Amino acid sequence: MPYEVEKPDEQWREELSPQEYAVLREAGTERPFVGEYTDTKTTGVYSCRACDAELFRSDTKFESHCGWPSFWDARNSDAVELLEDHSMGTTRTEVRCATCGSHLGHLFKGEGYGTPTDQRYCINSISLRLAPDES
Repeated sequence: MPYEVEKPDEQWREELSPQEYAVLREAGTERPFVGEYTDTKTTGVYSCRACDAELFRSDTKFESHCGWPSFWDARNSDAVELLEDHSMGTTRTEVRCATCGSHLGHLFKGEGYGTPTDQRYCINSISLRLAPDES
C-alpha cells in the first residue's frame, strides 16, 4: 500500500535511532514499563515519531497497567491502519501509522477496561512523540 510518506530504507535508518528503527520499521516491541510515555499524564497530542502524523490525544489515554501507553481511541479513524498480525503464534491486530506505515503496537478489544470503546491501543512509547498543550 502506498503511503503519503515513503522513504528508502537507508533514509529511515539515518533518521531513526537503532531502537526506533527496530520498533517502527521492523515491528519490534520495546520492553514493558520502560517507555517514556507509559505513565505520562501530560495533556497533549501524540504523533508518530517517524513522520509526525497526529495519532492519539491524551484525553483517550488510560492506565491499563500493561507496561505500555494505552489509548481507547485513535485521533480519527484515518490516523491509524489496522492489519491482521499472525506472529507470536496467535492472531492479533497490528496498529500502524496510516501516513508512513510505521509499526506502533497492537489493538485489543473486549478486555473490560470500562473505556467508551472497550478497546486498548497498546502502543510502544518509542513509536510516539508527545506535543504538550501550550495552555
